Amino acid sequence: MNLKSIINLFSILVMFFSTSFIFPMIVSWVYMDTSLNIFITTFVLVFTFGLLGWYLTKGSITDLSQSDGFIIITFFWLILSAAGSIPFYLSGMSLVDAFFESMSGITTTGATVLSGLDELPQSILFYRQLLQWMGGMGLIVLAIAVMPLLGIGGGQLYKAEIPGAMNDQKLTPRIKETAQALWAIYLVLTLACAFLYFIAGMTAFDAISHSLSTVSIGGFSTHDLSIGYFNNSAIEAVCIVFMLLSALSFTLHYFAFYMKKPLKYFYDPELRFFISVIMLIFIITVAINFFSFNSDASTSELLFQSVSIITTTGFSVGDTSGWSPSIGFLLLIGAFIGACSGSVGGGVKAWRVLIIINYAYITLKKMIHPNAVISLKIGTKSVDDSVASSVWGFFSIYVISFVILFLSLLITGMDFESAFSAIGACLNNLGPGLGDVSSNYQSVSPAGKLILSFAMILGRLEIFTLLVLLTPAFWNK
Repeated sequence: MNLKSIINLFSILVMFFSTSFIFPMIVSWVYMDTSLNIFITTFVLVFTFGLLGWYLTKGSITDLSQSDGFIIITFFWLILSAAGSIPFYLSGMSLVDAFFESMSGITTTGATVLSGLDELPQSILFYRQLLQWMGGMGLIVLAIAVMPLLGIGGGQLYKAEIPGAMNDQKLTPRIKETAQALWAIYLVLTLACAFLYFIAGMTAFDAISHSLSTVSIGGFSTHDLSIGYFNNSAIEAVCIVFMLLSALSFTLHYFAFYMKKPLKYFYDPELRFFISVIMLIFIITVAINFFSFNSDASTSELLFQSVSIITTTGFSVGDTSGWSPSIGFLLLIGAFIGACSGSVGGGVKAWRVLIIINYAYITLKKMIHPNAVISLKIGTKSVDDSVASSVWGFFSIYVISFVILFLSLLITGMDFESAFSAIGACLNNLGPGLGDVSSNYQSVSPAGKLILSFAMILGRLEIFTLLVLLTPAFWNK
């Protein structure tokens, strides 16, 4: 491990991150709110910290190993969350609450400890949305696009930042071009979403703010009632469309728009499976709502919530307290499946679930026909046994992590329903849960918030990237 090179790179990335505080400064100046000094102070502190680290380690950049990549990715997210918490802390929040809110934003979880959003300064509201937008595709991927200009190789970081079935599939021969292609798509989706929100009836501020959290699948809103505040079916339709687009693999978007192959959408087995899951859960929720005497949800509300929860966005359009409890748990199960691989969504990912289901089916067939040679195929592509084993390994670690975090949260005194849904919501980067955490996380104890913050980063880095640092073998290499 080359400590000086790692600190040097950290410092450059921190200075890069500090420029994000300029945007809420502009918002604060435009709306003449009371938070301008907060963001100026934060910018000076964060930039100075990064500049000092860079100055003390300049000239020490060498090639990074894959193990260095794991260290940088994990600790960079922690440092970003700490730096991002400064404006919240200076605005009056406790240290733990500020860190929780920042971690929730940068990991695009959408869990919040804030209430009375309609009364907060516009600059603070915009800053929350911006945190999610920057975290959506991953600040590391953006940094990779400029690293070659700084003489820094980024391949190891890219592999660590995007784990799973897609991590070796580069869209273009060079990492820099890959990052630029991903961010171009991300930016175009954001601009299109903001424009359509504005056309549908949002103010310019709300349109831009909500486009940042919609395309990032974050779920933060500038209003306590979330999307339901607008009571506008056109806005809800725009939101559904862009939640779905952002939950799809950006590889498909690349082939559709850059390579002029839109039919890739129709032939992709993961996309078909993902849409099928949403439709199946939506139909079941409609049936439950119809036969339940104590549920008063409309069909449009059920459709919106199905898309919002399964894509792990976390927006809402109304009060769900009058719904059948079984609907809430069903939607939470859908969030465990989550979005597609290579997207900005959370969850186990549809691709992994599809492999698990097919692998289990093949295993049953082999029990019936022991001598048969049956290969695992997803669509027209064969899946190696090593990939299937890796997916099952991920799922095993995921379940174990969930159980440990769930038990830890129960120890803090939280009830079963709230603890189960809180861990599920944070580990899957969803945000809203059930019970005491259905609207916000104010009632969670400080220890519980730290546990949930760990669950957020664990889910954002898809478990292995973080847990590998906790193994003695990693440090004994």
